[in-house]
Order: sequence, then C-alpha cells, then structure tokens
Amino acid sequence: MTAAVPEVLLLDGVLDAEQAARTVRSILTEQQSDGAIPWFTGHHLDPWDHTEAAMALDTAGEHAAAEAAYRWLAARQNPDGSWYAAYAYGQGGTDGAVTDHAKETNFCAYVAVGVWHHHLSTGDDAFLEWIWPVVRRALDFIVGLRLPGGPISWRVDEHGEAPDEALLTGSSSILHALRCGLAVADYLEEPQPDWELAAGRLRHAIAHHPERFLDKDRYSMDWYYPVLGTALRGPAALERIERDWDRFVVPGLGVRCVSDRPWVTGGESAELAMALWAVGESDRAVEILRWIQKHLRHSDGSYWTGYVFEDDAIWPEERTTWTAGALLLAVAALGGDPATVTVFGGDQLPTGLVVQDCC
Repeated sequence: MTAAVPEVLLLDGVLDAEQAARTVRSILTEQQSDGAIPWFTGHHLDPWDHTEAAMALDTAGEHAAAEAAYRWLAARQNPDGSWYAAYAYGQGGTDGAVTDHAKETNFCAYVAVGVWHHHLSTGDDAFLEWIWPVVRRALDFIVGLRLPGGPISWRVDEHGEAPDEALLTGSSSILHALRCGLAVADYLEEPQPDWELAAGRLRHAIAHHPERFLDKDRYSMDWYYPVLGTALRGPAALERIERDWDRFVVPGLGVRCVSDRPWVTGGESAELAMALWAVGESDRAVEILRWIQKHLRHSDGSYWTGYVFEDDAIWPEERTTWTAGALLLAVAALGGDPATVTVFGGDQLPTGLVVQDCC
C-alpha cells in the first residue's frame, strides 16, 4: 500500500491517517490474486459490492488494485453483457465459480459508475477505451430490460425469465449507472441515444411514480437511494430525507436497515451520509459517520456489517469489504476528492432526455 493515504480520506472524528490506512489495507487484504474482491475471506463476491470496493481503492490512490478489479469484471462478463449474481471465493471449491446464476440488473449496471470513477481518478484514456465495450454491453443489457413507464426489471432468473417488476433502490442505482455510462460515451464520442431515453424515463419514474416499483418501504435504501442515485436533488431531495428521518435514523448509532428492526448497519449509514452530503447536509453526514466508529469499526480498520442495539450485539459476525468501501467513499466525498464528488454529486453527469409521463 502507499506510504500515506490522500488527505481526502482524513476526517476529524472519523478517520485519521493511521485509521484510514488500516481501512484501505482491510480491503486490499481481501482482494484475490485475480483481482476479485469478495465480501470477506471465505465468502462470495457480487459484482456491485466488488465495484464499490474498487472505487474505494481509487480514492486511496490504489489505482493498480482498482484496475485489477475491473479487469476481473471484464474477464467474467457474459456474452449478453451481464454478470451472475454471486461467485464463490475461499469456500472449499473453485475460486470464481458461479454460485447464483440469476442476473440482478443493478449489479450488472454498476460497472459504469466504477469505470467512470476510475477514469476520473487516473486519467487513463487507454484503459477507458479498452474497457468501453464492457460498459457498452452491460448497459445495453440493462436497457433491453425496460418496463412500461420507465423502470428496469430487477433481475433475470436462472431460467432466463425477467419479471415485470422493478425495485426502487435498484432502479435508482441503475439511473446513476446510465448517467455515468453516458459520461463515458460523451468522453469517447460514442453517442448512445437509447441510454439517454432510458435514463430520462427512469428518472421521471423514480421521481414521480413510486407506484411503478415494488413496495419495499420498510427498507432504508428505498428511502435515501433516489437521492444517492441522483434522481432527486434540491427541495424534493431534502423533503424526502426529512420525511422519514425519525423512522430510520437512530441517534448516536446510525441508520436502520429495516424500519421495524433494532439493527443499524454500516453500509446504509455511510450511504446515507453520501446522500446527505450530495444535498448540502455535510454536518449531519459527518455526525452519522462518527456514530458508527463507536460500535462497527474493528481494530484492523475493517467494519462490522451491523449492530443489534437492543441486544448490544454485533450481527452478523462478519466484516465486509463493501462496508469499508462505502465508508471510504463517503469520507472521500466529504473531503472533496474530485472523482468521487463528480460521480456522486451528479451535477456534472449527463441527465439523459427530459421526459414527461410515458406509458
């Protein structure tokens, strides 16, 4: 690892230089020789969390490790542009073996977010040109699963069937991916009008038609992801955050995963912090990140997934690379890391076509 982490990863009351270095190391330690970043040793990998961890490595200047993670994705992309939902690592079988043959659409789209973040972090035009076909195939796969009214079907099952159902959280992440993909396309002068139309319709559905998505209102991600995924900004975003703040936020502890369970989680807490930063609420974002240091940070710099506060118990007993990754990305955004600010701020990303109600 580099001798010193960038100043953007230093945040008073959250990470000092030694703590930040340990957290970066906790991800690097889990990365496999082929570039894969599983949840933790002996567990599986999914393409979304793998990409989030790679983005965190770029914030720390670990660009070679991040590139290796994207090369892993390129090597395992299916011919239709997708990836499978889970791959085994360290589970007594063959590393990289598929353990879930479904294809979750937000998992498949997220490569575009990571690739644009990597390019903004490195300025490596040659790598961007090399991986562009991977991004193009992935987003073409996603756009091919559009539903009436703008949403994207949430998965293709192991039999190749896609339900006429969409998830608000997943679709918000897909919108973010389409916008980042359009940024790549613009940079390479490779226009993608189908993506522009899909992004516009999807953004309109997220912002104005919650009835077009499955009801997962109990989950905090459905609360903040329309903001984190860039569908909402300004007064509409702030109104959404305020509306359910007391339902999901536990003062002094963090963010509940599910509204009716006494369980706060590091990933959701860090992601909410990023959403708060994106709408100008940085003080509240920092406060939440400080809370989770008390009960979720391990001495080696990794982070426990969650904490059941009624039982004063860590659960599950696992420390996940994606939790550490989300924390590092939130700190990087607050610290002004240019690539992270551009990707999650959203103002500099293409919007896609502006559309009204569609059928």
